[in-house]
Amino acid sequence: MRITSIELAGSVEKGKRLPRAFAKVSRTADDQYIEVTILRPNCPDRKHMVQADCEEDIRSMASCLQHTLAGYDGTNSEIEEYVRVLQYLAD
Repeated sequence: MRITSIELAGSVEKGKRLPRAFAKVSRTADDQYIEVTILRPNCPDRKHMVQADCEEDIRSMASCLQHTLAGYDGTNSEIEEYVRVLQYLAD
């Protein structure tokens, strides 16, 4: 069995019903890139291509995901949660 995509939902802003953003993280077999699509209400979707074998690229995208989904700059431990998601698809 192989997981090829993971969907994430951000935090819900006070007074709203939906999360501030969603992200779909996916990688097809033998592709060198992890595709990250960020979806936000009333904004065009944004696609990012993350090099699967580049730790710096993965960490940068993890920081971006944490900030976008949570709405603030996270601590290292918060960012590490997103690093693990991306690394799961990188392996």
